[in-house]
Amino acid sequence: MDTPTIWPQSDGTPVSCTEKLLVLRENWEELRDVMRDAFEDAVLMGVDEAAMRRLLGDMVAGLASPRAGSQ
Repeated sequence: MDTPTIWPQSDGTPVSCTEKLLVLRENWEELRDVMRDAFEDAVLMGVDEAAMRRLLGDMVAGLASPRAGSQ
């Protein structure tokens, strides 16, 4: 999966700060590699591929917002 070319903000405008874009790209690439490794390991160890995809999706869906307490 390629790194997104646009990182939308809550108002729909794209993030444009070069330093932020660098961090976002690096984080994406690192996360993609770790998730790929975890997925491949799980499938090779016998975990059902569809189940692993659901589990990874559930993990993302369950992430707490860092802004949850500030509103």
